[in-house]
Amino acid sequence: MMLGPLHYRLATPADIPHLGPLIEASIRGLQTNDYAPSQIDQAIGTWLGLDTQLIADQTYFAVELPANSANPANLPTTGRLAACGGWSRRKTPYGADHRPNRDDALLDPRIDAAKIRAFFVYPAWARRGIGTRILELCEQAAQAEGFTRFEMGATLTGIPLYRRHGYIEQGRIDLPLANGEFLPIVKMTKST
Repeated sequence: MMLGPLHYRLATPADIPHLGPLIEASIRGLQTNDYAPSQIDQAIGTWLGLDTQLIADQTYFAVELPANSANPANLPTTGRLAACGGWSRRKTPYGADHRPNRDDALLDPRIDAAKIRAFFVYPAWARRGIGTRILELCEQAAQAEGFTRFEMGATLTGIPLYRRHGYIEQGRIDLPLANGEFLPIVKMTKST
């Protein structure tokens, strides 16, 4: 499917009602080969989802479909959003608004790594370079604030993307879920 140019911009509070459905569609559509349905159900809203602090900090990007394009993916109530993702200058490394043990203290770019956070692409727009472009925007913005290192808790689904862009696996983390299961993610890092 051909698309006109996508519009990459900072997300705003007005996007919040549209980001939830986009994020859930992305998780349920793209992560089923790596996680069981019970893991996905338990992780949505805690470990996987929107962290509105990123929007408040103006470090979260939204990707809009071209205004004059048809909606071949039938994006449900996403306000024409095709993807989102961001970075953080705060200590919380991953997770949504309701994740346990948040730490919103600011990082020191001289010694800390910026956190790459919460990338989600609507399934119909996956593997078209959108995640790569969001990653570039995040790295550029973090570098402009003095960060020279980046880290993330990557989902198993996201590992190939981040490997292609120089991120190195540093170990697995098993995040506890309310049903007693765990959500495995992988800590990945990159230096400039």
